[in-house]
Amino acid sequence: MKALIFAAGLGERMRPLTDHTPKPLLAVGGQPLIAWHLHKLAAMGIHDVVINTSWLAEQFPATLGDGADFGLRLHYSYEGATPLETGGGMWNAMSLLGDAPFLAVNGDIWCDVDFAALPREPAGLAHLVVVDNPAHNPKGDFALDDAGQLHSEGEAKLTYSGIGVYRAQLLDGWPVVIGDTPGAAQVPPRFQLAPLLRAAMTRGLVGGIHHRGQWTDVGTPSRLAELDARLRSTPAD
Repeated sequence: MKALIFAAGLGERMRPLTDHTPKPLLAVGGQPLIAWHLHKLAAMGIHDVVINTSWLAEQFPATLGDGADFGLRLHYSYEGATPLETGGGMWNAMSLLGDAPFLAVNGDIWCDVDFAALPREPAGLAHLVVVDNPAHNPKGDFALDDAGQLHSEGEAKLTYSGIGVYRAQLLDGWPVVIGDTPGAAQVPPRFQLAPLLRAAMTRGLVGGIHHRGQWTDVGTPSRLAELDARLRSTPAD
């Protein structure tokens, strides 16, 4: 199994911290935010990790190298000066990811979920980790039923954590689902992943698990500071 880390965002809400540093490379708990993911991926036995980049892209290989320090092989998928969104970023990285299911995680989140507990072969096209709704997303994203299936509509929606296991087939026929949205016709295409997930949910092809542990979407300087303080005050195992 390979992994994909979404790290191409512009980090606009994190200014001025991201004026000179990509958000996934901001330090938290004594190391770059993305390093927490890399250590966990290596611990579960993953060897190849694709990192998609755009803003200040050259800083990723300069900081992380080829991955040897983490026991990994890092591959960089450059998207150009304008990020391709989650769907376009995944599509652009598929030549590096291959045809087998892969784990994908947002580079700007922190979570104590056990990656190794996620299915290596999702029953459908995707298996997502959802969490309790934070203050900045009170209405949630998807509804999880008692059978472990996710739905785009329903009561008591939960928030997508930015962590999931995907099959490449989720992207099959993406132009039909995405339509003529801005960016879809460019080369490489720019589009969001959410419409594809919602379309797959209508076919019962997206499962999920509710993680009730710690999770932070590091979307603002204050959330970064809060996470940093919490991690620094937590004794190492």
